[in-house]
Amino acid sequence: MKITDLKCAIIGNYPVVRITTDAGIDGFGQAESYKPYLKPFVLFYKDLIVGEDPTDVERVMLNIRRMGSFKPWGAAVSAIEMALWDIAGKAAGIPVYKLLGGKIRDKVLVYNGAIRKPMKGSSPQDYAENTAWMLEAKEKFKIVKQGIGYHSGMPQNVPNFSYGEVHTKGRSANRGPLTEKGLKHVVACVEAMKEVVGDAVGLALDCGPGWTIPDAIRLARAVEGLNVMWLEDLLTGDYTPYVMADQYREVTRSTSTPIHTGEQIFLRQHFKELFEKQAVNIIGPDPADVGGIAELKWIAEYADLHGILMAPHGTGDGLIGLAALVQVSATLPRSYIAFEYPVAQNGWWYDIIEGLPDPIVVDSFIEVWDRPGLGVTFNVKEAKKHLSDGEGDFFD
Repeated sequence: MKITDLKCAIIGNYPVVRITTDAGIDGFGQAESYKPYLKPFVLFYKDLIVGEDPTDVERVMLNIRRMGSFKPWGAAVSAIEMALWDIAGKAAGIPVYKLLGGKIRDKVLVYNGAIRKPMKGSSPQDYAENTAWMLEAKEKFKIVKQGIGYHSGMPQNVPNFSYGEVHTKGRSANRGPLTEKGLKHVVACVEAMKEVVGDAVGLALDCGPGWTIPDAIRLARAVEGLNVMWLEDLLTGDYTPYVMADQYREVTRSTSTPIHTGEQIFLRQHFKELFEKQAVNIIGPDPADVGGIAELKWIAEYADLHGILMAPHGTGDGLIGLAALVQVSATLPRSYIAFEYPVAQNGWWYDIIEGLPDPIVVDSFIEVWDRPGLGVTFNVKEAKKHLSDGEGDFFD
C-alpha cells in the first residue's frame, strides 16, 4: 500500500487532514479549531510522505517529525500522524488501540474544560455560579476545570491585580508578579468554587502561563487544604515554546498541591527534563500538538516510570481528535487520570461525523469502541455542505 495524496480542508475552522492510498483506504486527522491558518503547513509535508507505506507509521513520521515545533506548528505533524494510524487500523481491520498495545480499560474518564458558558465577571460569586452551571452538565463530569489568574479575565477585570501594564493582544501575553490584592482575589475565587464542588467533584485550575515562581509557590501553598486536582501551566504553557523544568521543579518541591503542564510541548524529547528532574506531578500533552497519538503513548509510559501522572489536553481537538483521544487513552498506564473532553465548535459536526456513541459521555466516561481505525468517519454528503470555497474535491 502506498500513499497517493495528502489533502487538507478547513471545515468549520478545523484543519482536517485526509490521506489517500492506492488501496482505496483513506485516513483522517484533525487539528484544533483555533488553527484554521494551518492548511499550508499541512500541505508542506505532502511531497515527503507520498509514495510511502502508511502502515509503516514510524517510518513516515521520521520523514516529517523533526520539522514540527511547539504549539501551534507541531499540529500539522500531529494531524498527519492521526490519519496514518486511522489507515493502519482500517487496513488491519482493527481499532487503533490494538496497534498501540491493546487497551487496559474498557471506558475512559474525561473531564470538563470545554462545556462552559461565558463568565459574567471575575468575582468569587461569578466563579461559584459558573462552576455550579458546569456541574449541571448531562455528562456528570467527575472533574471540572476553570481558568484563573493569567488564564482568565482577572488581569483585565480586577483593578490592581498585578504590577505592570495589562496586555490585551496576543496569546497569553500577560506575565509578572501579582499584587497582594490580586493573589488574595485568586485564592478567594478558588475557595468559592471549592465550596460549590465539595468533595464529590474534582476541581482543576488552568492558571497561566505568566506567574512568577514566588507567586506560584504562594498560590500552591494557599490552596493546599482545598485538595484541588492540579494547578496547570503556572510558569509556561499555552503557546510558550520552551519548558523551564528547573523553575517548575522549584514550585513542585515547595508544595503538596499537584503541579501540571505540557499542552504546548512537541515531542518526547522536550518532556525528558520534566520527568528526570521530577519537575511536575502531572503532564497534559495534546495528541493534536505533541506529535500524535503514539507519541503521547510513549510519553505517558516514560512519565509513569517516573511516578508522573497523565491528564491529556484536548479541548479544541474536535470529533476526530476526540476519537484519537479515546483510542490512545484506552492504552495508557494506570497513571492516567482523565482527558479534557473536546466538543465540536459547531453543532452540525455531530451530523457529519458518524461512529460516535450516543450519548458520547455517560457519568464522565466514554466507552471504548472497537471499529477499525479511529472508528469514526464522515457522512460525505452532509460534510460537503460545509467545505470552503476551492475545497470541493476534498472527499473525491
